[in-house]
Amino acid sequence: MVLVIVFGAALLVAVLLSGLAARSVLSTSLLFLVGGAIVSDGFLGLIHITPDSDIVRVTADLALFAVLFTDGMHVSFPALRRSWRNPARALVLGMPLAFLGVALLTHFLVGLDWTTSFLIGAVLAPTDPVFASAIVGREEVPARLRQLLNIESGVNDGLALPFVLVFIAAAAPAGHAENVGVASIAGELLLGLLFGVTLPLLVHWLVRFRMLGAEPSLQPLLPLAVGVILYAACHLTHANPYLAAFSAGAVIAALAPQAKGAFEPLGGALAELAKFAALLVFGALLTPHLFGELSIGGYAVAVLCIFLIRPASLLLSLVGTDFNRKEKLTAAWFGPKGFASVVYGLLVLQAGIPQGEDAFTLIAVTIAFSIVAHSSTDVPIARIFDVEKLIGLPDDDGTPQHRSDPGMPQGHSDTGTGSHDDRPRAH
Repeated sequence: MVLVIVFGAALLVAVLLSGLAARSVLSTSLLFLVGGAIVSDGFLGLIHITPDSDIVRVTADLALFAVLFTDGMHVSFPALRRSWRNPARALVLGMPLAFLGVALLTHFLVGLDWTTSFLIGAVLAPTDPVFASAIVGREEVPARLRQLLNIESGVNDGLALPFVLVFIAAAAPAGHAENVGVASIAGELLLGLLFGVTLPLLVHWLVRFRMLGAEPSLQPLLPLAVGVILYAACHLTHANPYLAAFSAGAVIAALAPQAKGAFEPLGGALAELAKFAALLVFGALLTPHLFGELSIGGYAVAVLCIFLIRPASLLLSLVGTDFNRKEKLTAAWFGPKGFASVVYGLLVLQAGIPQGEDAFTLIAVTIAFSIVAHSSTDVPIARIFDVEKLIGLPDDDGTPQHRSDPGMPQGHSDTGTGSHDDRPRAH
């Protein structure tokens, strides 16, 4: 019950400060992270949570699933068909470059073996939709940039998981390697995609029966029911829940835009609650002892991962695209690490590999640094785009920008974005 009281108090404070957060660098995400750290064993000792506690895995898993489900609803298939190349570049070129860069830094600066270093690279390579949504959900930001970050962060978690599992198996002691094969990993991904597509199709088919249909007051619960069934089905069958969540949200948006619109307020609130709960629990792991276990080289890797590896890898992947300089720099900066990496980091810790504890410590510190850095910079960066639209500053190509309807950015079709930003919109 102490954890429930702490969460309620943090939620109340976050709501009371949300107006200030919308106008400043104050972040409600950071508030929950710090709150969890303060009440943990490292400080006040009000709650006792360890990395192997089930509550850590469950809250991070639920938060990631909820955010991916709601994020998927903001994918526009017509817009994606017109501009799929930029997200593909980020996934096919940018992500492998980040993976390789983190692995090299980890091996040479921390001294971990190559297998564990590549494992950490796989865990930290994907961006997280929970914190990328802080910039994706702002209408001031150009639609094509929001689409790039939304698609990249929604898909790369599922792409990273096979590599995480393979390297965990490779790092296990002889005779203790898990039975992880390429076929089983591919099967989990394909099954997740299958569930994510077929379940919404089935529900949509049922709703079309004359004797069936949802009352307007209950319509928001229809996508929620799909999400609950999907989450349980994936965990019962070992299907990939994250790929299933993202694809299901996209299919619902394409087939039933009315259901999507009815669900958005409820879905956004539920995703926020799941995110805040997971942040509070993760913050409780950030004790002085955890930070004291990381070497100087480990801190260097954490900082370089955020400030060098992600920006450089994405900038290289966007060479030759029609993004202007400000858009490229914004996309390169918003490569946050979050609950996807938390979930994968817990897999590393629970696998019992020789250097698993060292790997988890580095992963956890990097995630903490990322949350602080990225959740406190979305408002200033979004305002750069908003001010340019307002006063008509020329773009990098010399074309003046003019203020337009915030819901319809000029020159681009709004693909829709996540509505679960951790701060209210500031207009």
